[in-house]
Amino acid sequence: MIRWGIVGCGNVTEVKSGPAYQNTEGFELKAVMRRDVAKAEDYAKRHQVPKFYGDAEALINDPDIDAIYIATPPNSHEDYALKVAEAGKICCIEKPMAPNYEACVRINAAFEKKNLPLFVAYYRRSLPRFDQIKTWIDAGEIGDIRHINWNLTKPPSNVDLAEGYNWRTDKSIARGGYYDDLASHGLDLFVYLLGPVSEANGIGVNQQKLYSAMDAVTGYWLHEAKITGSGSWNFGAEEHQDKVEIFGTKGTISFAVFEEENIILRTGDQEESLWIPNPKHVQKYHVQNMAAHLNKEKTHPSTGKTAVHTAWIMESMLNRMN
Repeated sequence: MIRWGIVGCGNVTEVKSGPAYQNTEGFELKAVMRRDVAKAEDYAKRHQVPKFYGDAEALINDPDIDAIYIATPPNSHEDYALKVAEAGKICCIEKPMAPNYEACVRINAAFEKKNLPLFVAYYRRSLPRFDQIKTWIDAGEIGDIRHINWNLTKPPSNVDLAEGYNWRTDKSIARGGYYDDLASHGLDLFVYLLGPVSEANGIGVNQQKLYSAMDAVTGYWLHEAKITGSGSWNFGAEEHQDKVEIFGTKGTISFAVFEEENIILRTGDQEESLWIPNPKHVQKYHVQNMAAHLNKEKTHPSTGKTAVHTAWIMESMLNRMN
């Protein structure tokens, strides 16, 4: 039984992730921490977690805890992760792994030095709907892959328009704004589907002046398999759109990264459209795959090493900013 503790039991842990640690065979959610200890206590009582803390180091160094899930904003990830590595414990970090590539490298190196498992919550690599897309690709259903394109647009939120604070739009935490938080999911997924990236570039701008971070990013990249890629992420558009298309020599695959829409395979005059819903606790399979990895049954698809590569891609696209 691996006993887990959560540092930062905020919204993401309520439904998306926390219950997955409780429901996975071989795992036990033993303790939670939040700086507001009253909120930590409330979470612990509602989710039947035995221990709660208001101090992260106390949880990290608790001898009854074997593994730590860091679910705080990314500007605190490195500090907590290095403490977890020093304590000699298994770790899973929420994405993005850290605010910049260099910090991700330092985190991963700390765990590699101690030969400790490090996972990052790019859980789309473990979702059945994307595994089906990978199955189509690996089976050659659309032939040789030539190009992938992703367009993600959203109108500004009410918080954005009111110029309220959100760490996701604070340049000191997320230089690319919502791009850092959202595009990282898709770009990491594309590496899982199509292999590592050898080149990446792009430009980021602040068009709306509603917050300090970028609100529009356009990028392009090249996979090692010579597959080209392009993307546009704009968070000041009129409508919401989330569309990915993979183009091959025999057909195309279309899907959304975030929306639970059908995945569509088109080859010639044929079209196959599949509805594969996400689980209630969307990190369910990600957490189950961690258990399988720790039991040496399989290799987890999202590790510190793969997340470092995603961080490099993300940062490379922000080399030019206006």
